[in-house]
Amino acid sequence: MPDPTTLVLLALAAVAAGFVDAVVGGGGLIQLPALVLGLPGASPVQVLATNKLGSICGTSVSSVTYYRRVRPHAGTFVPLMAFAFVGSFGGALLASHIPKAAFQPIVLVVLVAVGGYVLLRPELGSATRLRFTGHRHTAAAMGAGLVVGAYDGALGPGTGSFFVFTLVGLLGYAFLEASAKARMANWATNLAALCVFAPQDAVLWRVGLVMGAANLVGGYVGARVAVSRGARFVRVFFIVVVGAFVVRIGGGLLGVW
Repeated sequence: MPDPTTLVLLALAAVAAGFVDAVVGGGGLIQLPALVLGLPGASPVQVLATNKLGSICGTSVSSVTYYRRVRPHAGTFVPLMAFAFVGSFGGALLASHIPKAAFQPIVLVVLVAVGGYVLLRPELGSATRLRFTGHRHTAAAMGAGLVVGAYDGALGPGTGSFFVFTLVGLLGYAFLEASAKARMANWATNLAALCVFAPQDAVLWRVGLVMGAANLVGGYVGARVAVSRGARFVRVFFIVVVGAFVVRIGGGLLGVW
C-alpha cells in the first residue's frame, strides 16, 4: 500500500482519467503512468490489473449516464460489447507475454493518423450517417469490438479513443453517440480483463478501489458534460486529447521525458 500522499495523487490522476475516458476515451494514458510511478515495486501485470479495476468503476457510471441520456441503439452496442469482451479476454491472456515496448511506436503512428484524419475532415462525426445497414453494420461492429478489445486486454491506453474513432470513421456515428457506445464497449473490455487478472491475484485491491472511486467521480462528470455540450464539443476534445497523447508518447520515445 502506498503512503497517503501517493494515494491522494493516484486518486487525482484517476479523477482526470475518468473524465477524459467518459468524453472521448484514453484515460489509461493518464492512469497507467500514474500507477507505474506510484507503485514502483509492482509488476507490469499488477499495474495493468489495478488500472482495469479503477477504470471499470468510471466506465460503469459513464455507461449508465450515456444510456439514460443518449439511448444508443442496442443493435450496435450489444454485439460491440460482446465481441469487445471476447477480444479483451484473449488479449489479457497474452498480456504477460507481449513486449510492451513494441506497442509504443505502433500506437503513436495510429494516433497521428487518427488525429490527422479527424482534423482534416471537420464534417466527420457532426451527425450520424451510417455507412452500413443490416448484417453488414452488425459485422462491422463485431469486428471493431474484437480488434480494439484485444488491444485493450493486452495493453489498453487509448482504447476508448480507438473505439470512438472506429465508430465515427468506420460505422458513421456522430461523436456523441459514438462516445456512448464506446463507454459500454470499454466497460466490457475492462470486465473481461479483470476476469483474467483477478484469479491470478494480480489486482492490488485497496489501491484499485480508491482509484475506482475517484475514476467514478470523473466518469460521471465527464459523461454529463459531454451529453450537455454535444457532438461538436466531443470532437474538439477528441482532437485535443489525441494531440496530447501524441506529444506524450512521442516525447517518451525520443527520450524527452
